[in-house]
Amino acid sequence: MIYDVIVVGGGIAGLMAAIEAKNENNKVALITKGNVFKSNSSMASGGINAVLDPNNTKEINQHINDTLISGKGLGNKKAITYMCKQASKIVNKLVEYGVEFDRNEDGTIAQRPFGGGSSNRTCYVGDKTGSAITMALIKKAKAKGITFLPNNYILNLAKYQDRVSGVVSLNKDNSQVMIYSSKAVILAGGGYAGIYRGFSTNAPDYTGDLLAVALRAGLYLKDMEFVQFHPTGFVKTNYLVTEAARGEGGYLVNSDGNRFVNELDTRDKVARAILKEQLEGKKVFMDLRHLGVEKIQQKLPSLYNAALNQTGINLAEELLEIKPVAHYTMGGVDVNMTKCELKGLYVCGEMASNGVHGANRLGGNSLLEGCVFGELAGIEALKFSQENEYSPIDYNTVIKDIEMIDFIFSSDTTKNFNAIRINLGKTLFEKVGIIKNELSLTLAFDYIKYLRQISYTLHCINKEKNNNVELTAILELRNALEISEAIILSALKRKESRGAHFREDFPTTSKEYDRSFVVKELKKGFFKISFKENDILKIIKNLFINKE
Repeated sequence: MIYDVIVVGGGIAGLMAAIEAKNENNKVALITKGNVFKSNSSMASGGINAVLDPNNTKEINQHINDTLISGKGLGNKKAITYMCKQASKIVNKLVEYGVEFDRNEDGTIAQRPFGGGSSNRTCYVGDKTGSAITMALIKKAKAKGITFLPNNYILNLAKYQDRVSGVVSLNKDNSQVMIYSSKAVILAGGGYAGIYRGFSTNAPDYTGDLLAVALRAGLYLKDMEFVQFHPTGFVKTNYLVTEAARGEGGYLVNSDGNRFVNELDTRDKVARAILKEQLEGKKVFMDLRHLGVEKIQQKLPSLYNAALNQTGINLAEELLEIKPVAHYTMGGVDVNMTKCELKGLYVCGEMASNGVHGANRLGGNSLLEGCVFGELAGIEALKFSQENEYSPIDYNTVIKDIEMIDFIFSSDTTKNFNAIRINLGKTLFEKVGIIKNELSLTLAFDYIKYLRQISYTLHCINKEKNNNVELTAILELRNALEISEAIILSALKRKESRGAHFREDFPTTSKEYDRSFVVKELKKGFFKISFKENDILKIIKNLFINKE
């Protein structure tokens, strides 16, 4: 099947990209691994940051400054400035698409405080902002005539020389390998926090599949050591207690009944403070009782219902026990805004590392980043597709993928790959989690190396080709282990503590590490970790290379 632009990912970034890439004359497809209504974007509840007055330079500069401060020296000011200046336009566009933001009595869009922010700039739809935006974008995308291709698992990029030429996909309905040819491809497949299985707000299939695809295509990953742990998840189910709960005045108290942290501090500080209490044998609770049932049901209805249904807790009368959980990943494909080294390929959303979040994401900026850079990726991909023809498909790659799928079906296995996935999540949380050190990282790396060897011996027990969940699980596990190695090696290399990355053996921030690390897979299982080159130095170096 042939399209002008293919977008992979059904979250806010992917939907925005597809909408912008579609015009009256071209064909745009949006590919999702599962159901189009399922994405981390749809689960994001807190809100989207924006200074609503585009002429309020003072407040826009403060938003830029808050974002830079949260990024702990690794933020890209150019990308951050672009995002913050586009925010009011994006919110207006979302309203035009049908998003019904909560309003003040005078009819203006209501805004709440969020952790790390110096002003009330977070627009919201109750505590279901992500879901409201996602549904409006799906409706808009369908109205524009975008083709939805659900249940397609991307195996690899199809490329020819220095250009992308499409994607190689596994049709989950029948386990057939498919080729989708296109002039431009946009990757918007989300992050990799799902590999912390059992300790994450993400669904377990958010395993960084497209980051592994990018590695195999020869691209660099950046800032992989920066995994953000949300301070507040349900103890039993990992359900996210939105930051809006603290933004609306919720307290964090320990089992002694004491508040122990500034609830609106940045997520890394709050998460470490909670973990410290837990390591000292204390439980930690979210306390909303003082807000009253009317305010809770008005401002936090989804949380109120989830607490009641999942834990039997009435938030208006009882404390809710919480724990930190892996939530968001700052690392991803190294891009300049949305562009990477492979021509015709654009990356946006959580899987892109464009420097907007640096070492620690500011609450309320993820939905904004997805919208802003999704829109930009769509604009750029459309332009590229109008100026270029289709590139050939290298079928050697496709044949390898077909052989790989056949191999997984070819035999029986004695290994329990679900147990492996659970053990991987537990190991990552305990040894590559909120607090880590040289020993824990080394032990985790050795274990992941062992698991990676095992993963290539796994086979489907069920040989049915239609909707074989075991096949997808094995492929996800392979990718998760590949990404886990990249995380650990980057964390070992960064011998300091910065933002979401905390090493108890190097507890302070070092000027030496005021740069990002990039990861490249030279061949399967062999990674190169290095400081990212300064862009100016890279240009000068390329000039000399070209002269030679």
